[in-house]
Amino acid sequence: MAERGLRIGLVGAGHFGRFHAQKIRAGARTRLAGIHDRDPARAAALAAEVDARALDWPDLLAASDALVIATPAEAHFAHAAAALVAGRHVLVEKPIAATLAEAEELGRLAAARGLVLQVGHLLRFSAEHQAITSRIHRPVYLECVRIAPFKPRGTDVSVILDLMIHDLDLVLALVDSPIESIDAVGAPVESAHEDIANARVRFANGCVATITASRISLKTERKLRLFSQEGYMSVDFGARTLMMIGRERGLPIPGSEGARMEESRWAEQDALAAEHAAFAAAVLDGAPVLVDAAAGARALAAALAVGESMAASRAKAAASGLIRA
Repeated sequence: MAERGLRIGLVGAGHFGRFHAQKIRAGARTRLAGIHDRDPARAAALAAEVDARALDWPDLLAASDALVIATPAEAHFAHAAAALVAGRHVLVEKPIAATLAEAEELGRLAAARGLVLQVGHLLRFSAEHQAITSRIHRPVYLECVRIAPFKPRGTDVSVILDLMIHDLDLVLALVDSPIESIDAVGAPVESAHEDIANARVRFANGCVATITASRISLKTERKLRLFSQEGYMSVDFGARTLMMIGRERGLPIPGSEGARMEESRWAEQDALAAEHAAFAAAVLDGAPVLVDAAAGARALAAALAVGESMAASRAKAAASGLIRA
């Protein structure tokens, strides 16, 4: 396998599937074995674009050592489970599955067969994630904002599973403590699911995170403010800038008693290419899986809990007459 390259089949020829196909084709250690989609014409169109074969599901399994699952979220489990049962390694887009039971079953299938199951939480492979996690280890309060204009893509799920789950995963990676409670509100505006949401997440160790996500805004904005034992950090993901005030890094602040300020930028990095390289390394070299089934399930559990809290808040507001039922 290592000599000829890891043969990866792609399931899902939509928006993200196209990017995955390009990265598999460009990978130094991977080959695109074929493409499958529930719409054969869409699979054929993408296959022609990247010089690959459009295959039906059995033929794709037979031609592949591993599968990338880039279908709508409700189909993740069926394809990933079938691939694992067939002995294929899997990289599945986020969320890992539609339900926590499905996520846990995928984890069991992979563990029982000694297969790699990696979840596509792309932020984990980004330069900004590395910049944040290398500086902060003991957060006390986090405030995440991720807003963007409306696009029809991704509206098969709520904004929680579409956008907020990225920041939930980041927060969970930074906070080493169980979630104690969640208070969330949100509403559908342009789609059948919630398009805007705000969640306040309290952890057992006392840390609190406030997370806002919207896909109906007039502008795109991604920011993080964080208070920790190491200091205060402000991150602008769009501008790729980070500012931190603390006592351990940066230049002394005039007039302060030991405080220092660090201002830095990070270079743009191809996180998807890094994600694919990590997947190939996990399969071919036995490297640790950075975002495994347990991490994917934890992010999904948090997202589902946000959804449950949001539904409870909506029911309470309807019962009081604040909103229409």
